[in-house]
Amino acid sequence: MTQPLTLITGASGGMATALGLHLHAQGHQLILVSRHPENIHLDLQANHTVIQSDVSRSGAADEVLAQCAEKLGRVPNNLAHLAGSILLTPIHRTRDADYQMALNANLHSTFYTVRAFISTLLEHKQAGNIVLVSSVAAQMGIANHEVIAMVKGAIEGLVRSVAATYSGKGIRINAIAPGLMRSPANEGLFVNASAEKNIAAQYPLGRYGQSDDGANALAWLLSAEAAWITGQILPVDGGFTAVRPFVKA
Repeated sequence: MTQPLTLITGASGGMATALGLHLHAQGHQLILVSRHPENIHLDLQANHTVIQSDVSRSGAADEVLAQCAEKLGRVPNNLAHLAGSILLTPIHRTRDADYQMALNANLHSTFYTVRAFISTLLEHKQAGNIVLVSSVAAQMGIANHEVIAMVKGAIEGLVRSVAATYSGKGIRINAIAPGLMRSPANEGLFVNASAEKNIAAQYPLGRYGQSDDGANALAWLLSAEAAWITGQILPVDGGFTAVRPFVKA
């Protein structure tokens, strides 16, 4: 059986690192894409390929996939698009520069990467799997998440439409909608023990998420165990969007 070849964007992030370790253990060969490859925290001595690229730029993802074909002699059959950013600001305080940055990092990068990946699969007459990352903020109203809610809601719409268009070509696409998962990108929210306790208390399961929580769900969606699932948004949020936490009186 051919070794799975998986493209991970945003490969220097916490969830990407956890997913890369998980997939490596399952025998995947990885293509790790990042604007800052020096920050990738994976064993680069393994049989993986690192590509420096900013996939929020039009044409960059196409260049990445062309490099894959040139260097490896084949193209990936899995895509985990994990590039993105966080912006927690009420809309009346959101500056144009921050808004554009959030659009580029989250929405434009997703569109360009998914478009390039699907075009490559069709060109090579190959089936494939795609996983994206939404947010609980696209599922319910959360204060100060206006921009993130908007861009992640657009990503959820993309998942459903792509699934409808390309399911007949053997292309699956799904996304997870995580709650807060602690990572270097949001470490500033955990300013002290009290803040950490308050964050954890928002989740019915009594804790905030870890990168492994998201990575495990993404890896499952990419696996043969999820072969009959497409067009779905999987909440990975400790019950945040489904139930209210029980608070003792």
